[in-house]
Amino acid sequence: MKPWRSPLAWTFAASLVLLLGVGGWLLTDPATSRSDALKTGGLAGGAIVALYALWLNDRRRRVEERRQDIERQRHELESQRAEQDRERVADERFAKAVELLGHAADQVRVGALHALAGLARNRPSYTQTVLDVLCSYLRRPFTHPRYNPELDRKKRDDTRGTPEEEQELQVRLTAQRLIRELLPPVDRPDAPSYDLDLTGAVVEYLDLSGCRIGGLLLRYAALHSSTNLSGCRFTGRVYFTAAGTDGGRLIGNFRCRGAVFESHAWFSGTRFAELADFTETTFAGPTTFKDAVFLRDAVFHDVRVTGELDLRRTHFEGQTDLRFAVLPRSVSLYNTRVQSEKDVQLPPGWAREELLDGDERIVAEH
Repeated sequence: MKPWRSPLAWTFAASLVLLLGVGGWLLTDPATSRSDALKTGGLAGGAIVALYALWLNDRRRRVEERRQDIERQRHELESQRAEQDRERVADERFAKAVELLGHAADQVRVGALHALAGLARNRPSYTQTVLDVLCSYLRRPFTHPRYNPELDRKKRDDTRGTPEEEQELQVRLTAQRLIRELLPPVDRPDAPSYDLDLTGAVVEYLDLSGCRIGGLLLRYAALHSSTNLSGCRFTGRVYFTAAGTDGGRLIGNFRCRGAVFESHAWFSGTRFAELADFTETTFAGPTTFKDAVFLRDAVFHDVRVTGELDLRRTHFEGQTDLRFAVLPRSVSLYNTRVQSEKDVQLPPGWAREELLDGDERIVAEH
């Protein structure tokens, strides 16, 4: 920049002119001393310099703000670029892990399952997708010799499959365990609720106790060995339609103590081969056990049902405890059967009525 175009040069020039002008003008007044005239002129010139300093500081401030804004935009672009790189790497890891689920070696499939679970832990946005993949793996057809219903309990427990069947069973048990680890605990009400679709799945030792779950689909599923849903909170619809519990290595007990079903709970046509324990469970939405069969003991002690309850054509063939803590005003009890020789506990207002075939049915007293 040329010297005569510099703002600083013009400022000093204006300050000098003002100093001389004001000082000279005051000197024309006999009442003003030379020192007063010089002081007043200096203040006038200094004011120009002070104004220039203020302008300069303001300009520096604006330049600094623009620099910070540019730096912030650059940082945001770098963060977006890094996030895109991480997304790309995560997508590649996901695709590779899903591809390895079809590998012939069981240890490779187990590694792929752990890779998917690790991806979900590091990238929570993948959690629902990873759970969908794990559930889809469990929906793959699977059989094992001890699932043969014609075997008695001792033979069933001692029956082992081929090496390939045993290895596949271990992979599936790993998938079940990882599903539980990815679900948030029930004591985190702010956590998201993830859905599980296990329609037609073959599972063994399914344990989701204490987990917060959105919707759960277990239609036509085979639940071998013990199943534990105690303490779960289901925020979405739950369907066990035509599911079945049976033995595997252990007795196929169904435990659902202290669970909370906030929406629909559909157990229509479900077959409980062993103990079914719903003690202190809450059903807040429409609930149905229509056409369900309880081959062993059924416990509904202190169960709270605040929505509709459908027990039409439900068969209780073992010891039965139906002493609900809370019941809705209307309960469907058409042809709800119990065994006459079994101990059956009923809530107030319900009674047993003998049938011609020797069984008994539950009726509501008028």
